[in-house]
Formats: sequence, C-alpha cells, structure tokens
Amino acid sequence: MNAAVEPITAIAPPLAGRASASQRWSQIVFLHWRVNAAQVAPLLPAGLVPDEFEGTSWVGLIPFVLDRATLLGSPPVPYFGNFVEVNVRLYAVDEYGRRGVVFVSLEASRLAAVLAARALFSIPYKWSATRLQVTAGEYHYSSRRHLAAAAHSEIVVRPRTDALVGDPLAEFLTARWALFTRVRGRTVRLRNHHEMWALYRADLVRLDDTLLAVAGFPGLSDRPPDSVLYSPGVTTWFGTSD
Repeated sequence: MNAAVEPITAIAPPLAGRASASQRWSQIVFLHWRVNAAQVAPLLPAGLVPDEFEGTSWVGLIPFVLDRATLLGSPPVPYFGNFVEVNVRLYAVDEYGRRGVVFVSLEASRLAAVLAARALFSIPYKWSATRLQVTAGEYHYSSRRHLAAAAHSEIVVRPRTDALVGDPLAEFLTARWALFTRVRGRTVRLRNHHEMWALYRADLVRLDDTLLAVAGFPGLSDRPPDSVLYSPGVTTWFGTSD
C-alpha cells in the first residue's frame, strides 16, 4: 500500500449522492481486544491490510438493536427491519489509504434480512436467536446461532454516566464511515454516514462468548477486553459502493 492512510475523524464525510438505505443503531456496546495484525490479515478480503492503533490491530464484538430500517426512501420496514444484532468486526485499510470495517460474522434474528444481506452484498449474516434485556441499569445481550448452537454469546454490561469526548482510541474504534466486502470476486467499499457518537465508558459484568473463537480468535474472550464503550445510538444512512 503506497497511499497515505486517511485521518480518523469523528465527523462523517458526506455521502456521494442520495442515500440508498437507513437504519437506527441503538443501545450499542463496543467490546474490543488488542490483537497482533498477523492474526487479522488472513481474514481480510483481497487488497486490504490491517488497520492499526499504537502498533496493534483490534477485534470488536458489537451487540446492539437495529430498527427503523428503510430502503430507497421507504417508510421503516416493520418486523424484518427490527432485531438485535451481534457482530464480530475487524479494521482494514485499502490500497488508496481508505479505512473501513470488515465483518467476520453478524448474528441476526430475522431470516429475511439475513438472506437479503448475504445475497445483495455478500455480508456474512448468520441466522440466530438474538435478544436484549435491560434490568437495573444492566444491558444483557444474548445470541445463539441456529443450526450451530455452539456459536453463541452472552454479554452483560453496565454503562457509566460520564461522557467520553476526544479520546483517540475511541474514535479509532467507532468513527468508521465504510465497510469492505467481497461482491462477485471484487473487494468493494460501502459508505455510511451518521452523526457523531455519544460515547460512554462501560463496565463488563459478564461475558460468555464463542463467536470470537468461531471467527478465528480462539481464547480471546478468556481475557478482559481492552476497551468497553456504550452509546445510546445513531441513525445511519448508507451510500453506494465506490
């Protein structure tokens, strides 16, 4: 890669043209672990290299509520556009120095949404039983993959009340304005845009997870994450590939 890597910015650059879809991401938790870039590189689509912060790459386990999904200016899609998602994601840079997310897996409870995302964009959604319960200030996310019950996750966090502003690591992990995927044998970049994250530190109360191991990181969930963040959420708009 010869191009300079684009800077991290907490403010999203505008989309080129009209948004093709939108979603609300609510009650989102960011669990992240430091890993050696050599562990990440084999899992990335062709043409990408691991993105690094302070000499290491990062693996994220991200549960949240996806709702109010629209497509091509439609009203929010009922039922199929509303579910809990739990994804495992990596961070990469392309040959032009552009940053983005790479999803290794995404657990979702709406089979139609899973099939559509896989067919249209080759995004590796998995049909799972997913759920969120909020009790006494604790957020309890659960996921168990259909036909592969060994792929599961139980995440319990308690958000703090002190807002996190201007933290370079938090911006590196959350200020991501594109995803990379492989479509018909070609690595493509899909843009997104949303307002700045309102971020808070959070305490991890409990983690029982095999999604990280299934994704290619055995033993990672046995140690505490290096970063735990929470956000009430954002509304996100998506552009076309570039």
